[in-house]
Amino acid sequence: MKFGSEIKIGNRIVGKGHAPFIIAEISGNHLNDKNIALVLVQKSIDAGASAIKLQTYKPETMTLDCDAEDFVVKGSNENWEGETLFNLYEKAFTPWEWHKDIFELCKKHDVPCFSSPFDKTAVDLLEELGAPAYKIASFECVDIPLIKYVASKKKPVIMSTGMATMEEIATAVEAFESAGGENLILLKCTSSYPAPPENSNLNVIPHLSKLFDCQVGLSDHTLGTTAPLVAISLGATVVEKHVTLSRTNGAVDSSFSMEPEEFKGMMAESVNAWKSLGKIQYGPSEVELENRKYRRSLYVSQDVKAGDKVTAENVRAVRPGKGLAPKYLEVVQGMTFAQDVKLGTALSWELFK
Repeated sequence: MKFGSEIKIGNRIVGKGHAPFIIAEISGNHLNDKNIALVLVQKSIDAGASAIKLQTYKPETMTLDCDAEDFVVKGSNENWEGETLFNLYEKAFTPWEWHKDIFELCKKHDVPCFSSPFDKTAVDLLEELGAPAYKIASFECVDIPLIKYVASKKKPVIMSTGMATMEEIATAVEAFESAGGENLILLKCTSSYPAPPENSNLNVIPHLSKLFDCQVGLSDHTLGTTAPLVAISLGATVVEKHVTLSRTNGAVDSSFSMEPEEFKGMMAESVNAWKSLGKIQYGPSEVELENRKYRRSLYVSQDVKAGDKVTAENVRAVRPGKGLAPKYLEVVQGMTFAQDVKLGTALSWELFK
């Protein structure tokens, strides 16, 4: 692949030959409480997350402190309805002074931690913390200066493509390359909160991979595990899911997030889905070899005497499989037995004249 069939993020290798890279997105589900943030990170690690991801911004780097109509959220998510963008980001942002403790907690457990930066100052902070990778959020897929600045850091980049046209994705990928970026993974994403399954359009995954010659994954906002498992079956190497301590705790993204036990279940199912893909193989697998003996084959179904001819009554295709294959049933019809043969004898060519 042009952007790497295997990409190293921290101590993990991301690629089709490896178990899915499942990212726990903490987002704004910490309720502005650092202890809750750390507990959420710990529970995500305990649930088996391949990596922890934050969002790094400040309200003032995202928008203006303004209540004009353009700056009021409408029709996006019922928990956000009527909020000004500034107030929403004030609730959701992860204070920069928390980042070090979160990174250190992840380092303690040998789990990669990285973030979605939303401006250059956020990138600079993450560089100081030694982030092993970067995530470009869907809404920033059109922020070419940010993409170029992130690419210049020569770290793996995971880029969501929610809302983006093919042309916009191509522009973002070209910008990444032009700034020296080398390892890129694109994520199919539906930027709706929550996202209805019928709008997931997961068939884009193999098409996107072929189009840009790169690994592709899923940033998922649907409820449940169906979309991630289908995505993996279509070749996704990365899945990102929002996590929360409780879907009813009122955190900004909780309504479309997974609780830790659900996330743990998805981790196990995702690995099984990936294992189930296996390889292109025909013929019995190793675990099937023993059971071949229980296939049908030709057996003598009545006692016969030397000189008797094979009929539909005295030779049948039955289980087990130690006799001639059933395909020879028409061939042996009318042939003459060379010896007396008892019922239950596996048919072989030696029984005939």
